[in-house]
Amino acid sequence: MLERLLVTLVVWVFCAPAAHASASPEELHFLIPGGAGGGWDTTARAAGAALLSAGLVAQVSYENRSGAGGAKGFAYMLDRRARSEAVLMVSSTPILVRTLRPEFQQNWRQLTPVGAVIGDFGALMVRADAPWPNLEELIKALQCNPRSIKFAGGSNRGDLDHLILAAAFEAFGLSPRDARYVPYGAGGAATLALLSGETPAMAATIGDAMGPIQDSAIRVLAVASPERLQQLPDVPTFNELGFDFEFLNWRGFFAVPDLEQATLHEWTSLLEALSRAPAWQQEMQRHGWIPVTHRGPEFAAYLDRQEIQIRRLLKALEAPR
Repeated sequence: MLERLLVTLVVWVFCAPAAHASASPEELHFLIPGGAGGGWDTTARAAGAALLSAGLVAQVSYENRSGAGGAKGFAYMLDRRARSEAVLMVSSTPILVRTLRPEFQQNWRQLTPVGAVIGDFGALMVRADAPWPNLEELIKALQCNPRSIKFAGGSNRGDLDHLILAAAFEAFGLSPRDARYVPYGAGGAATLALLSGETPAMAATIGDAMGPIQDSAIRVLAVASPERLQQLPDVPTFNELGFDFEFLNWRGFFAVPDLEQATLHEWTSLLEALSRAPAWQQEMQRHGWIPVTHRGPEFAAYLDRQEIQIRRLLKALEAPR
C-alpha cells in the first residue's frame, strides 16, 4: 500500500503541469512607460479594471515608468526576464517610430508582442467652415501649391501625426517634404489650433477630435481605415476615394523577451476574453475606442508590415524636394 502511494506521488510530481501553464494569471502587473493620464495609462488601467470585473484575474497592479520616450519602461521589461512573466507593457505605434531612430537603442523585437486591443485611425480634417467641402477640393488646392495649407498635428516632426500627413501626400502623388506640418504638444492642442483658426486643417487620429467632430465643428474629409467607421458612417475612406492609404495607431501589450509559447497562448487567450467582457465593452464605448484583434504571431507580422511603411515615410521626409 505504501509502495503504491509513493509511486502515485512520484508520478504526480513529475507529470503535473507547470504553474505558468494555468488558464490565467492570479496576479497581473501592467508596466506603463508614460505618465499618469496619458493614452497608455488610460488603456492599461481600463484593461486591468475590466479584467478584475470579469473575474479573469484576481489581482492587478500598475506602475508608471515614464521617460526617454518610453525607453525607461522598455529597459525595465528587459530586466524582468528572469524575475517574472506576469507583466505586460502597454505600448502603441510610436514604439515602431522610436525603434527606427538611432538615439533609441532598443527594438520592439526584443520583447514578445502579445496583442493589440484598440486602435485609432489617421484622418485629414478641416474646420466646418473651411473652403474645401471634400477631399478632392483639398487635393486640388495642394496640387496648385502644396505649401499653401498648414496642417496641425499633435506630435513632433517625424512622429505619428506628421507621418499620417506624409502618407497622405505620398498617396496624392505629392512630395511628403512639401507638407506644411505644424506640431503641437498633444492632440488636444492641435484640435484647439484647428478650431481657433490658427491652422485650417489637421492631420491626426480620429480620437483626438471626436468631440468636435460629433458636434459638427470639425469635418473629416477621409479616414485611413480599411472600411468606414461605425462611429462615422458618412465619412469616406481614402481607399474608396482611390488612394491606397491606411494608417492605424494601435494600442496593445508586450510581454518579456523569449516568452514560452504556452505562456504566450495564455496571454492571447486572456486578451480574447477581455475583448468579450461587458466592462471592457463599456470602456470602449466611453472612450470611443475601435477594437483591434491582432494577436500573437499575427500581431508581430502586422508590426513588421507597419514598420516597413513607417521606414519608407521617414525616408521620404528626409529626401530632398
